[in-house]
Amino acid sequence: METISSSAPEKKPVRRFKITSIEVLCAILLIAILGQSWLQQVFDVPALRTGSTVFVAVCVQALPFLVLGVLISGAIAAFVPARVLEKVLPRRAGAAVGVAGLAGVALPGCECASVPVARRLIGQGVAPAAALTFLLAAPAVNPVVLVATAVAFPGNPEMVFARFAGSLATAMVMGWLWAKWGKLDWIAERALRRLPEVQHGSRWKTFAETARADLVEAGGFLVLGAMIAAAMNVLVPAKWFGVLGEQIVLGVLVMAVLAVVLALCSEADAFVAASLTAMPLLPKLVFLVVGPAIDVKLFALQTGTFGKSFALRFAPVTFVVALSCAVVSGVLILGGGA
Repeated sequence: METISSSAPEKKPVRRFKITSIEVLCAILLIAILGQSWLQQVFDVPALRTGSTVFVAVCVQALPFLVLGVLISGAIAAFVPARVLEKVLPRRAGAAVGVAGLAGVALPGCECASVPVARRLIGQGVAPAAALTFLLAAPAVNPVVLVATAVAFPGNPEMVFARFAGSLATAMVMGWLWAKWGKLDWIAERALRRLPEVQHGSRWKTFAETARADLVEAGGFLVLGAMIAAAMNVLVPAKWFGVLGEQIVLGVLVMAVLAVVLALCSEADAFVAASLTAMPLLPKLVFLVVGPAIDVKLFALQTGTFGKSFALRFAPVTFVVALSCAVVSGVLILGGGA
């Protein structure tokens, strides 16, 4: 006896339009264009004109380097397998740290991209000390960041060398400290699992998605940083920064904490630091070295990727090491940064 199925034909899922940050950004730009005359009247105040000028200047100067950085980051994620770096690393952890630190020069990426790359390296058997060194070096000593720093400080080329030395020293010291005292028990088990390689047919898709995600995330931090820089130039009296300049120790500590709180992208932070014209070079250098090493967004990413136990140990030590390396580099190369 035949049974007749009474089930209704399956309906195809209806695709719903999802509003993302790209659509929001386009809508804001469209509103700004249509309401241009009204905005000009609103900003027809000296303080607001100054703030808007600083905001636009920071964004326009930093955006090309940010775009270049995310394109390179996407290309690395899609076309450069992590095993390539694994093959060139020495087996001895101490030597691998040095190679991984220099690899950050050739394989640039933003802070957000370096965390999953480091997790992939650990998952493929690379020594954690080397992977963590690369995590700190890649967003801080790559050519994109160094060129952006040179453009932001055209009259102070020594800032490029000081930032390179301080950031590379931070990455390598942290790698050697982990090689000496680090324990795998501090890293979450999920971070030690082997990750699948990107399939050949999906590489362009991976490239596009990685670049888009990094651009949206880093672009948001750039806009936030530019807004804060503009507000500080307008709302904070210049004499306050003059006081920080006279009290160099206080200025260094304030800029270090500010770097952690602002959580700027390393491709854009040099332009924000350069906009604080009343600050001496040494506190600005501390800002540029500490920010890519540890900030609030990196702490969150490290907690989610490597576990809370790892982040609570790694972040405070990184802050102290980055601050110390920046000060030593500044004193030796900038002559104190006066």
